Amino acid sequence: MDNNKENSLKERLRQALESTARVISNDLDNKENLDHNKSSKKLSFFNLENLSSKNDFIKARAESDSLALKKKFSDINIFKKNSPSNSSCKSLYSIAEKIRYESLGIKMLKGIEKNLKENYNKIIELKRKDQLKTKDDVPIIEAFELYMLKNFHGIELNSLTNKMLNFWENEFDEAIKKHIEFLKNNLENQNEYSSKFSEILKEIDFLDNNENDEKEEENQENQQNNPTENEQENDKENNKDQDQNEETEASLDSDYDIDEYKLDEQLVDTDSDKQSNEQVIQKKNINELNIDYKIFTNKFDEIIKAENLEKIDEALKLRKTLDQQLIGFQDIITKLANKLQRQLLAKQNRSWDFDLEEGLLDSSKLPRIILNPYNSLSFKKEKDLDFKDTIVTLLIDNSGSMRGRPITIAAICADILSRTLERCSVKVEILGFTTKNWKGGQSREHWNKKGKPKIPGRLNDLRHIIYKSADTQWRQAKNNLGLMLKEGLLKENIDGEAISWAFNRIKKRKEERKILMVISDGAPVDDSTLSVNSGDFLEKHLKKIVKFIEDKTEIEILAIGIGHDVSRYYSRAIKISDVNELGDVMISQLSSLFDKKNKLH
Repeated sequence: MDNNKENSLKERLRQALESTARVISNDLDNKENLDHNKSSKKLSFFNLENLSSKNDFIKARAESDSLALKKKFSDINIFKKNSPSNSSCKSLYSIAEKIRYESLGIKMLKGIEKNLKENYNKIIELKRKDQLKTKDDVPIIEAFELYMLKNFHGIELNSLTNKMLNFWENEFDEAIKKHIEFLKNNLENQNEYSSKFSEILKEIDFLDNNENDEKEEENQENQQNNPTENEQENDKENNKDQDQNEETEASLDSDYDIDEYKLDEQLVDTDSDKQSNEQVIQKKNINELNIDYKIFTNKFDEIIKAENLEKIDEALKLRKTLDQQLIGFQDIITKLANKLQRQLLAKQNRSWDFDLEEGLLDSSKLPRIILNPYNSLSFKKEKDLDFKDTIVTLLIDNSGSMRGRPITIAAICADILSRTLERCSVKVEILGFTTKNWKGGQSREHWNKKGKPKIPGRLNDLRHIIYKSADTQWRQAKNNLGLMLKEGLLKENIDGEAISWAFNRIKKRKEERKILMVISDGAPVDDSTLSVNSGDFLEKHLKKIVKFIEDKTEIEILAIGIGHDVSRYYSRAIKISDVNELGDVMISQLSSLFDKKNKLH
């Protein structure tokens, strides 16, 4: 099929889905939707560019119907009012609400029922589990969704999904089955339904006992592309300011000083008549930092959002390549990510002090009062959580020596960690650093024109890349992560300035706890800079930047060296010999940081 015909068919499908969604949601008067550019934003929950099979069309129709039903039947204020505070419960609560408004759609139109059930049946058919030996092999979120599909949508499970549900079904039945009739009778009353479900979830003991696992990769894809209520609302709030904020990032992040721990800067004009814009930055000694680091010119440096590196078609191809690579590592890394998520959720879950003389009435002790009225009432109080609001920055070396397997594994691990931490309410930023050119680029050309002054300092054009900002949802940035595989992107690595940049970004965040993880394959190297400065020029700068962060700030910094020992730069550093160890080490290092006993500060 030629491109014009294919694009025409996709456009007709887009218009059909849009029109159907407006009818379902009673949004006939919304003229904005008729504008193609605006409607494409509203339909961003599925990608019509990647339609290649019947399953893709089924998925597009089902997702369109589901979001239209959500708009028609789901009130965000009621959803928020009844939402449980427990992080574990929130995920199940969101699934329950999605099942509610879809159930209303199934009652409303046979076509909606057909689209939704076809899509769920395809998801069930495509599920794969290599090993199902214990309950730990089946994340509770995945099992709960199967339970709801079976009991509310009448979806027939196959042998694999039946086996998955069997591990959890008795617990679900005990907690939910007696309420199913009430819930079905109140599908049209969101307040009654959601408040009842919230009560049910709060009473489920195994949610508070650290049994909450993570969904496997394929079901994660469907959850991410068909976002939950909380995620949708967060998207709306985040997107309002996101574009404006990110446009100012370059000016904010180009300061290589460290504000609260301010380094004095002396800006020295490199042109004798002071007409040139090029500057040398000399940072004076301050306490233990003692940085004497020059930059010949920063005129040609750039901080760039990854989506601006390549056209959308190429970005989608690179994401597909990354997804293919994910298949080989999916089971191993996902299992590790499950452990991390269980640990984080356990720290966020509520816990109680019991047998108190005042507080909330402990309903579990009421039977003994009924049996013997002389027994005193028992109360409980919720304990304070020691889990702090947290952000993690992954700073990934994008130098030429990372080409091939190392950068692929780094991208895979960043992708999976981003999803895992996001579901635990931990913000994640993913950054990369390299140079725009080999051999110094425009900076060296300018140096040549200026008569090659001695010891010019850093002499190359920096390229710092924002693959995912902290306030961007994973599903909005997923295509960006594939761009790490872009041919020709990986060049030199000037680590000290990259860490300063990442530090300046994370220190402005409001989160209480800030973690910076650097992934590199050795020492900073830039041939252009090192050819005209001392051999340890870049290394000295890196050491002093890292020492400053470690000794003088509350930001926790750790590094993973791929094939090289980087402990001479970082107090907390791990070396891995085989790049396949990266996922295990990234997760275990983060896990140990979240363990209070192993905190750095």
